[in-house]
Amino acid sequence: MKKLLFTLLLAANMAQAEEVLHVYNWNNYIAPETVKRFEADCKCRVVQDYYGAMEEMLAKLSAGAKGYDVVVPTGFAMPPLIKQGMVQPLDKSKLPNIKNVNPAFLNSQFDPGNKFSLPYSFTTTLLGFNQTKLKELGIEPNSWAVIFDTAILAKIKGKVTVLDDANELFAASLMYNGFSANSTNPAEWKKAQETIIKAKPFWAAFNSQSYIKELTLGNIWVAHGYSSDMFQAAADAKTVKRAFTVSYGLQKEGNTLSVDNMMMLKSAPRPDLALKFINFMMEGKNSSELTNMVGTGNPNSAAAPFVHAEIKKNTAVFPDEAALKKLQQLKPLDAKQRRDLSRLWTQIKTSK
Repeated sequence: MKKLLFTLLLAANMAQAEEVLHVYNWNNYIAPETVKRFEADCKCRVVQDYYGAMEEMLAKLSAGAKGYDVVVPTGFAMPPLIKQGMVQPLDKSKLPNIKNVNPAFLNSQFDPGNKFSLPYSFTTTLLGFNQTKLKELGIEPNSWAVIFDTAILAKIKGKVTVLDDANELFAASLMYNGFSANSTNPAEWKKAQETIIKAKPFWAAFNSQSYIKELTLGNIWVAHGYSSDMFQAAADAKTVKRAFTVSYGLQKEGNTLSVDNMMMLKSAPRPDLALKFINFMMEGKNSSELTNMVGTGNPNSAAAPFVHAEIKKNTAVFPDEAALKKLQQLKPLDAKQRRDLSRLWTQIKTSK
């Protein structure tokens, strides 16, 4: 009996002594070589669990899931984590690489002063396009006019898709009309709705699922979607040697921005390793590897020298100062605003 107890205690001590960092993240959202380098650097093992949506992550943590050290939520998901006391403040004295973060991505509305979070990567919502075809037609894709101006749409009728997402499409229409992407002014929402309804007959579809494939095949020439998806479409078209080039870029009126952030859970078993990991991911070369792998935007100024040349020159990944000022993170709507937007959206979807 004593021998069994000794064995159990020994096993428990060994398990406790094992150097393991638990990360809860989006799938395919950290380069494998980065993980291996961190494991070698900290002489530990990284164990990852994945979620496919912010709601899934929030639900799991709210239900009491334990054992994770670092989590990577999108901006709007941070306030619930902070409000429910599920994350702990970051000891910035142990994060010297914070100096590498572009100040434009700090002090967001979701975590003023970055007490609990530091930016990891971002995507923008923009236009991807068949560069060859638009050049032939003399269409400049740097404006939302490409999907809303009927004079332009007449040249590409049936070759355009937009996201099947009320928040994103209204944001684009609001910006096209000179309003804030976060406007909740009823008159401005009505103007945005009218713009969408007027343009709708020229679109092929509302499509949030297959626009990467459709762009790559050349079935559509313009797609409203996410920058990392457009990166994949451009790469796929190049890989299969299409006779045209797929490209993507920001619009002059502004674009929406989704920033993912590193946070440390209050229940983190290894807060020491969590801080080491966050600091490690803010080192330029380490930060660059995710951008090179999936084409996400990068809030880390020190990453630029390590990013592939063709990605670095794309302002959707490395926005210049003027473009950064026009990027807007969408704010959550209250219950009444969600109902009002839903009503306007239903009218759009049922319009002829």
